[in-house]
Amino acid sequence: MSLAFTIAELTSLTGAKSVEGACLAPITGIAALAEATPGDLSFLGNAKYAEAVAASKAGAILVPVTFEGEPAAGQAFLRVDNPSYALALLCSVLESRLWPRPAPGIHASAIVAASAKVDPAAHVGPLCVIAEGAMVSAGTVLEARCHVGAHASVGSDCWLKPGVTVGDYCILGARCRIQSGAVIGSDGFGYEPVNGEIQRIPQIGNVVLEDDVEVGANSTLDRARFSKTVVGRGTKIDNLVQVAHNVRIGRQCLITAQVGIAGSTTLGDHCVLGGQSGVAGHLTLGDRVKLGAQTGLFEDVPADGFMNGTPAVPFGLERRLVVLSRRLPELFKKVDSLAASLDSAKSQTT
Repeated sequence: MSLAFTIAELTSLTGAKSVEGACLAPITGIAALAEATPGDLSFLGNAKYAEAVAASKAGAILVPVTFEGEPAAGQAFLRVDNPSYALALLCSVLESRLWPRPAPGIHASAIVAASAKVDPAAHVGPLCVIAEGAMVSAGTVLEARCHVGAHASVGSDCWLKPGVTVGDYCILGARCRIQSGAVIGSDGFGYEPVNGEIQRIPQIGNVVLEDDVEVGANSTLDRARFSKTVVGRGTKIDNLVQVAHNVRIGRQCLITAQVGIAGSTTLGDHCVLGGQSGVAGHLTLGDRVKLGAQTGLFEDVPADGFMNGTPAVPFGLERRLVVLSRRLPELFKKVDSLAASLDSAKSQTT
C-alpha cells in the first residue's frame, strides 16, 4: 500500500497556515527529529526539542506558527497552530488506510443467538459470540473472538479489538473503541464475612460506557453491585486499569496505565489520574482534579485539586516535603553535633 504524500497533500490534511521551503522527495514516513531522513515528516511538539530542528534531516517538519527558524535546503516547514494535533490529523488518515473498516457481515464461524440483533451494516469477525438478546448497531466492528453477553448493547460505529468481552446487560454508546483483552462488566469484588466464612455478594448491576469512550488493553471495568458503573462521554482509559463496582467517572477524563479506582468512588469531569495512582473507595473527586503518578488517595478532593504522594497531599506541599526529606541526613548530623556540644558544655559546668 502506498503511503506517499506530497507537500500540498500534507498542507491540506494538517491545516497548515503556511509553507516555507521545498521538499524534493515525497513523504513516505514519520520519524523523530533526530532520526528522520529526507523522505520523512517530523514535528516539533515540545519546545525543549527546538534546537533539534536545525540539525534534522527530515524532508518536512511541522512547526508552530511562532517558531523562529528557516528550513534547510530541500526541506519544508509546515507552520501550524499545534504540531502534535496536526500530526494526529495525518495519522488518522494513515490509520484508516492501514486498518480499513472491514466489510459488513457475520463470519461463518461466529455464533449469534437467534434472539440477538446484529445490524446488517455491522461486522462480526471470526469466532465471535453474541448471546441472546444482545444488540450490535450499525457500523460497529467486532474483531475475532469478541464476546457480547446476554442483553448487552454495543452502539453504532464502535470498534472492539480481538478478545474483548462485553458482559451481560452492559451498554456501550456510540464510537467506543475497546482494545484487546479488555473486560467490560466483570463481577465487582463483593464479599462479606459471615460467621468466619467469606460469602459472595451477587453483582447484579451493569456497566455503561457513554459515547466516544476508549478503553485500553487488558483493562477491567466491574459491573455494579446494583445500579451501574458509569464512564462518561469522551473519557479515555489506558491499559491495565481497574475500575471497581459502582464507580462513576465523569466526561473527558484521562485515566492512565495501572490506575486502580475502588468501589463507589465518583470522579468529576476532566479529571487526570497519573500512572499507578490508586483511589480508595467511596470518595468524591471534583471536576478537573489531577493525581500525580503513584499517588495514593484516601480522602475527597475538591474541584481543581492537584494531589501527589502517598498518602496524597497537595502537589506543591508534597514537592517541598520531598526536598526537605533529602536534607534529613544533614539535619540529623547538625542535631547530633548540637547535642554533643550541649553535653560537653554541661560536663564543663559540673
